[in-house]
Amino acid sequence: RAVALDMDAARLMGINVDRVIAFTFAIGSALAAAAGALWAAAYPQIWPYMGITPGLKAFTAAVLGGIGSIPGALLGAVLMGQAEVLTAAYITTDFRDAVAFALLILVLLVRPAGLLGKAGPEKV
Repeated sequence: RAVALDMDAARLMGINVDRVIAFTFAIGSALAAAAGALWAAAYPQIWPYMGITPGLKAFTAAVLGGIGSIPGALLGAVLMGQAEVLTAAYITTDFRDAVAFALLILVLLVRPAGLLGKAGPEKV
């Protein structure tokens, strides 16, 4: 967390910044590889735009919860998933993606920083 906030201060405190960055990159790569393996097991085909919808939904979940807030991204993903499941159960599966993105628009209209995001200073 210290490296993410201020690399120079973390380096001055004795934290090996390069090792932390490399370790974080390795964890992210491993999680992406695991997600790719699970995706490939479920959909054994390759097409050019195969990651568009999951990528947009992940971005939507992060924005919904608040950029820079990991608990917010988790909350956004859970809320978006619940909205999709309830839409598929009670309305139709055709509107599942539309409801997820409409939820994003609604939250951004009410609270532009996301649900758990902190609003920055207003620049004039």
